[in-house]
Amino acid sequence: MKNIRGALRPVVVVVLVWTLLCAIGALGNYADYVKRGEPMTYGAMLWLWWREHLLLMVFSCAIYAWLSRRPALLGQWRALALVYAVLVMLFVPLEIKYSSVLAGQPIAATSGFEWFLEFAWTTFTFVAVVGVCIARDTRAREKAWQRAHTENLGLRLELEQQRILALRGQLNPHFLFNALNAISSLVRSSDGKLALVGISHLSDLLRYALQASERNHVSLADECRFVDDYLALQTLRYGGRLQIGIDGAGAAGQIPPLLLQPLIENALRHDLDCHDRPSDIRLAFGGDDERLTIHVSNPVLADSVANPGLGLGLRHSRARLQLAYGDAATLTAGIEEGRFAVDISMPRYALAA
Repeated sequence: MKNIRGALRPVVVVVLVWTLLCAIGALGNYADYVKRGEPMTYGAMLWLWWREHLLLMVFSCAIYAWLSRRPALLGQWRALALVYAVLVMLFVPLEIKYSSVLAGQPIAATSGFEWFLEFAWTTFTFVAVVGVCIARDTRAREKAWQRAHTENLGLRLELEQQRILALRGQLNPHFLFNALNAISSLVRSSDGKLALVGISHLSDLLRYALQASERNHVSLADECRFVDDYLALQTLRYGGRLQIGIDGAGAAGQIPPLLLQPLIENALRHDLDCHDRPSDIRLAFGGDDERLTIHVSNPVLADSVANPGLGLGLRHSRARLQLAYGDAATLTAGIEEGRFAVDISMPRYALAA
């Protein structure tokens, strides 16, 4: 049923367009008849015009149907010119014959002007139908491109969301593993009270991690409180050796959840785990109204034993920034003046969707 409607729609449109043209032409002739006082109704005049252009209606529908099945032909102007020449040679004599039959006169009585007029109508019809077919084909291509573009964006968005979930799935167990290591150290030291305090801190941390993992961004203040709880838990393991300076923690802004913890953890691993002296870890926030900067650094001592670790922290942080901000965020890491520094520059607030 839908296919039948689709096939009939162009026919109905062609008939309506030609009927409108005939109505305009018939109106002019009817006005002339009225001025001369001749007995002719507008309905009769419209019927004469419609009947005389019936063959052109059929011609329009046939050309439209033929070109619709050969869309590749629309861009080949030489081929279209050849088709036009053939149709003119075949259709114009047929239209002249049809008009002669309606008028009840022989073809020989047809004037040169009438031949020119039929040639003009045929040319107009062919050009109009080709133009409509080109416009329809262009519109169909645009819709197909927009549909493909939308589907591609949907697939990319779904992929990005899956990558974010995968990164979170890698990050949270990694953090949990290290937090449990800190508590297990307290349990092995037979310090039950500190172990209970550590479990309490871990409960708070996991609660935040579970809540934050459902969001794409959290406030900088919430993330700093999470870092404070994490450092309190690590203090139970390292004691007074854990020393970290935090500057600008009261700054406003939004960041991806659990972004800071792996950076602090990385600094701890490459500082306190490499020697038995106090740490010197620095965390600083800065920037301006539009951008937020984060600086995390720890000293690199010549006599310290290297701790290669798993290298997940920096890779995950860089990947999460890329997914959240694209090229609007950067993460650089390297040794600067005897310290291993990680510097992040990112929009201060979440980018609009």
